Amino acid sequence: MGIRVLLGVSSLAFLVGCAPSIPDPEHPPKELVSEPYAPFSGEKKVEVPAEAKALGHFAKGQAHLRKGELNQALREFEGAAQADSSNAYLRIRLAILYLRKGDLESALKEAEEASRLEPDKQEPHQLLAGLYTSMGQESRGIEEYQTVLRIDPENQESLLYLGALYLKGKDYAKAMKSLERLIALNPRSAIGHYYLGRVRAEAKLFLEAEESYRRALELHPKSEGVLTDLALVYELQEKTEEAIRTYRTLLAASDKHEWARKRLGELYVGQNKLDEALIQFQSLQSVQANPSDTRTKIGLIYYEKGDFERAATEFGLVLAADPENDQVRYYLGATYAEIKDQERAMEVFSLIPEKSKYFADSRIQLASIYERRGELSKAIESVEAAMEKRKDRKGLLGLLSSLHRKAKDYPKAIEALKELVALNPKSDQAHFRLGALYDESKNKDKTIEYMKKAIEINPKNGPALNYLGYTYAEMGVQLKEAEELILRALKITPDDGFYIDSLGWVYYQNGDYQRAMVQLERAVSLAIDDPTIIEHLGDVYEKLGRLKQALKRYRNALYRAKEEEQLNRIQKKIQLLERNI
Repeated sequence: MGIRVLLGVSSLAFLVGCAPSIPDPEHPPKELVSEPYAPFSGEKKVEVPAEAKALGHFAKGQAHLRKGELNQALREFEGAAQADSSNAYLRIRLAILYLRKGDLESALKEAEEASRLEPDKQEPHQLLAGLYTSMGQESRGIEEYQTVLRIDPENQESLLYLGALYLKGKDYAKAMKSLERLIALNPRSAIGHYYLGRVRAEAKLFLEAEESYRRALELHPKSEGVLTDLALVYELQEKTEEAIRTYRTLLAASDKHEWARKRLGELYVGQNKLDEALIQFQSLQSVQANPSDTRTKIGLIYYEKGDFERAATEFGLVLAADPENDQVRYYLGATYAEIKDQERAMEVFSLIPEKSKYFADSRIQLASIYERRGELSKAIESVEAAMEKRKDRKGLLGLLSSLHRKAKDYPKAIEALKELVALNPKSDQAHFRLGALYDESKNKDKTIEYMKKAIEINPKNGPALNYLGYTYAEMGVQLKEAEELILRALKITPDDGFYIDSLGWVYYQNGDYQRAMVQLERAVSLAIDDPTIIEHLGDVYEKLGRLKQALKRYRNALYRAKEEEQLNRIQKKIQLLERNI
């Protein structure tokens, strides 16, 4: 698991999941609202109810309200509504009091009765719309707001709420239409521009969303809600510099805006401006109650900067406060691995429990350390432990095969690659690797079988074309086909020294030593350090009778060779030439 990936560079999923909550229309950014919002705002003067009993309850209820005595006021208004049951105004006042008490069912009952008594008045419908919406009945809320707008087409509050409900239901066309009507009525409605921007952003009309947010900022330049949304829209368009400027503006207005500072730091990380990112995260520590996440980010930045000692210190401090944090424990182990402190890295990785989601990654890291120490059996055990936790085994089968190969356990190495091929039947690379492994285990028939399959899957697999052609050349069979295969590989990569060596070796096997020499001399000039190519050139010089040149090439190849079989073979050639010169 890459450290940079875990550092948290921005992505759409991150923005949606971690952005601060944007207020809904009932709680818009306070600086955008000129009047207090309530389900029913304002009180109109009405005639005092005719019935004396209702009047008495009404007066007492008002007195209790002025004193803040809600329960007593509620009882009096209940009495007033009972005494004058046909008075819609009393029903509305009673519904509002129930709402203040949190009794939505009773509030709804009274609002519905008020609507029945005065169906052509907007107040009951507006209150009903808010109640239905609060109770999760959005479709009925929409119907009531539409009724309000039929009664009063210029009701801005209903247009705003209706736009918000359409947005919630992802009906972006209707949401925009409602909010555009609001803005046509009141071009200076900052909250109207703000919510139109939100709708446009969700509809992925990012340029139009920018326009709406900028208009809202013209009316209220320091609105945190608008600045936050605008920065996110810039991020979604990968306009990183504009997003950074917007976050900086937001922080200038509110220095303790934690989320904005975190995003700013992460954007700097994405730009590899690690020093600037470090400043932002260090500033966060002074305002956070729980700085562990920020300290982790600081540790990762030090890791990216190559300051592993400081990274280890930061990760250690996080673990001291949160010993169960396996993610940070994994980072600490990776840090020790970078500074080649293998013992401490192994100790840290070994502490990550099997239940942790970092267990598999920690075992892969342990396998790498064991491999470097030459402890191949432990490396294999670690990979196998990781494979038990990974649903996708593909990425580890290649590593497991490589470790078995290094341990000279070819049957198990081949078994792992055969499973990889079974899981990736259309992967030419997997077939190529298995064919090459069979070649190393001296099984030429299987080598040819899997190289042919790799070419069948991908006719432009240059390494497979060359490998099969060279295999034929080594065996001294099907040399015409071998030449055709290698020439196909050279069309893909004309200046590959190994491919040219293969072609030269085909000519050598055909007895065309002059053509072989031309190709092999060119191959040596392109792959100057390869002992096999140098040995081949020595062989062709020997066939052409240029014995001193052959001896020189053999000695050069002997100097560079590492495999015992090749060393012995070249030594015999040198001894033979030295006797004949």
